[in-house]
Amino acid sequence: MEETFLLSQESIKELITIKDVVEICEQTFIGFGEGTTINPAKVGLDLGEQSSFPSYQGFMNAMPAYVGWLDTAGIKWAGGLLGERQKRGLPFITSLIMLINPEIGNFTAVLDGAHITNLRTGSQTSITLKYLKKDSKSISLGLYGAGAQGRTQTMAIAENFKIKELFVYDIHPEAAEAFKEEMSEYVEGDIHAVSDPKEVAQANVIVAVTQAKEPFIKKEWIQPGTIIFPLGSYQEVEDDLILGADNIIVDHVEQCLHRGALKKLSDTNQFTADDIKGTVGDLVVGKISEIKNDDITIALLIGTGALDIAVAQVVYERAVKKGIGSSFSFV
Repeated sequence: MEETFLLSQESIKELITIKDVVEICEQTFIGFGEGTTINPAKVGLDLGEQSSFPSYQGFMNAMPAYVGWLDTAGIKWAGGLLGERQKRGLPFITSLIMLINPEIGNFTAVLDGAHITNLRTGSQTSITLKYLKKDSKSISLGLYGAGAQGRTQTMAIAENFKIKELFVYDIHPEAAEAFKEEMSEYVEGDIHAVSDPKEVAQANVIVAVTQAKEPFIKKEWIQPGTIIFPLGSYQEVEDDLILGADNIIVDHVEQCLHRGALKKLSDTNQFTADDIKGTVGDLVVGKISEIKNDDITIALLIGTGALDIAVAQVVYERAVKKGIGSSFSFV
């Protein structure tokens, strides 16, 4: 039995760029559209994010997938925790990715998944935008959340668009100011660290990467032609904005109906799968009918393991070629 490659976060940073991840994720979304990417809905473990027991203020998700264009399979075991983890100064995201050879089942690699998670979360937004705004090379960007994922969102979007102006809001104003200083190289125009969340809605693309437990993006803020990305498993947009949107795009139908912004509406039968315009996979292979320039579109990208598995596979192959990392025999 072959040994399993082990790769740290620092090694992964040497082997992959945001540009690479955007390209890998786009190819994997094509696989979704063509049916060669297999991705069950993620399974969640509540460790006190919403439940009273255990009280660790966090969650973990199990995210298996098979990626046909790379002929690889694996699972990401990932989540986020506050509480004691935050007190120790550790990042919110914690993650490992395990890859297997899908033909014989041996484990080929175990990798840190936090850096890959951050890069692919930005990349999925960038790719979706690329196909929603085919006739545009520039955007104005509004961002809720100035942390690590806010940064990788900006970096990835800048791979496909000129960002002519950026409005950033964070509940911690110092985080927004730090973002403004650090991200200027990715934005052609000005970055505005705003104190009122309504000001973010001046942009024609709005991305929310927050841990908000209550919806705060209001329908009356949103102008025609706006594309909104409430990312992850939280509900950041109000129900009437969702119900009034012209188009709802998702990365995974089953997952999005039971997590994040659509969960409450789905649970109360106010929103069903029939109300979804299509998936990102449908979008990139041309299966979605035209979206008008003045439509309000909400793209709900909860996150799919297939993107992480694809990136991890490319990282693993590069590590083997360059002799980076270590190996271990589990058997």
